[in-house]
Amino acid sequence: MSTFEKVVVIDGKGHLMGRLASTIAKQALNGQRVVVVRCEEINISGSFFRNKIRYQNYLRKRCLVNPSHGPIHFRAPSRMLHRVVRGMIPHKTARGKAALDRLKLFEGIPAPYDQMKRMVVPQALRVLRLRPGRKYCTVKRLSSEVGWKYESVVDKLEAKRKVRSQAYYERKLALAKIHTKAVASKADALKPIQDKITAYGY
Repeated sequence: MSTFEKVVVIDGKGHLMGRLASTIAKQALNGQRVVVVRCEEINISGSFFRNKIRYQNYLRKRCLVNPSHGPIHFRAPSRMLHRVVRGMIPHKTARGKAALDRLKLFEGIPAPYDQMKRMVVPQALRVLRLRPGRKYCTVKRLSSEVGWKYESVVDKLEAKRKVRSQAYYERKLALAKIHTKAVASKADALKPIQDKITAYGY
């Protein structure tokens, strides 16, 4: 991933959580602003049953005197990823706090990130890093099982976004065809001008 762009938007779908979190943590500490969308589609290696038992063990860890003292058990997929990234950053120092401030995490793809170029992290993709046949689960299913209530809301908004995105793509293809046809029809008239441009090395 290239560093020091204005903002890097990562599509979380199909990434392994730990590998993605380590890349995000490094970039944030180096000063890069990072946005991760579709956090609910991130994968965790291991079967769903095993991961659910692990998370239930985590839910039992609390302060007996006053549970509000912590630890705070987040159920939303974006907050689950935030907790993993936070564990890879010295978050109690000024540098670590600044790094976490540069990080934004979302379920689904809200505006304006639905109209921005989204990237993947090859070293964190499940299809490249997890051996074929190994079990894995999605954060969306795990979150829903432990108390996240907005899976249906996110699915509904994502369905609407995909319809808009498909319409935009079809319109873009139609305009590209018209442009190609127009250039081909005027190729003979533009040939002398194109030859001059080529002579100048362009």
